[in-house]
Amino acid sequence: MERDGRASAGAAGPAAFDWTAAGPADLHVHSRESDGTDAPGDVVRAAAAAGLGVVALTDHDTVSGWVEATEAAHASGIALLPGVEFSSQIGPASVHVLGYLLDPESAAFMGERERIRAERITRAERMVHAIGRDYPLTWQHVEQHSAPGATIGRPHIADALVSLGIVTDRSAAFEGILHWQGGYYTPHRAPAPEEAIAIIREAGGVSVLAHPGGRGRPVLRMGVLGDLVAAGLDGVEVWHRDNDERDRRRLLADADRLDLLVTGSSDYHGSGKPNRLGEHTTDAAVVAEIVRRATGWAPVLPV
Repeated sequence: MERDGRASAGAAGPAAFDWTAAGPADLHVHSRESDGTDAPGDVVRAAAAAGLGVVALTDHDTVSGWVEATEAAHASGIALLPGVEFSSQIGPASVHVLGYLLDPESAAFMGERERIRAERITRAERMVHAIGRDYPLTWQHVEQHSAPGATIGRPHIADALVSLGIVTDRSAAFEGILHWQGGYYTPHRAPAPEEAIAIIREAGGVSVLAHPGGRGRPVLRMGVLGDLVAAGLDGVEVWHRDNDERDRRRLLADADRLDLLVTGSSDYHGSGKPNRLGEHTTDAAVVAEIVRRATGWAPVLPV
């Protein structure tokens, strides 16, 4: 990956940049490099067209879209925060941690990416084989719904099921065949969120807990937010469609008590989910603080 994005090489630019004047910031979007449906460049261009001034590309467990997104950001006049969304786990519950402006060549981060990629592919193959015993689904069908080099996961299996007419949409796939109680689910090893936070910190990034009100609310239910802060968590994503009003009130109170940054975002996936770019945004002061804290990678600023 091109090295001119290292924070140490361009800290003066981000420090002087007026994030208030940049425009609304959506700090959680996905491309087809993970489970979105659009190319990274198309996501950035769509963000600019939607009136956003700042966008963070946060594909699951990969940075493969950073270069294309950077080129599109320069061409579109929008600021980009390259990032990643880590998959972690508390017991059987999935917990996601967003990492912003981390060094993609950090040894710990690179090692974890390779482990996740290998495990995801093996897991997906086992699930497709099991589903294929009862439905006309093959690995080739699934590959047709992923970008070259992308790590195949359940969203790609869901898209293949939709294309074959087995289910109506992704939501139906996840509520039925791909549900963890659907009979085809294959568990996988994911790190604890504390481990994901440690990897992000070691890579000079800033960590934010993603949509903690969703996915069965394991963080809220188990009261572990304080433990994550002790592990180095920087912030929490409050303004997200998966957090209901009660969740938001509780998260805002916890963020105030624990001195956490508060973010908002769309979690955009293209046509894969109903989430719309800019439906929730992050205050400019919070964006500036994320940039100030990061030492791994610099944001891409409008030229």
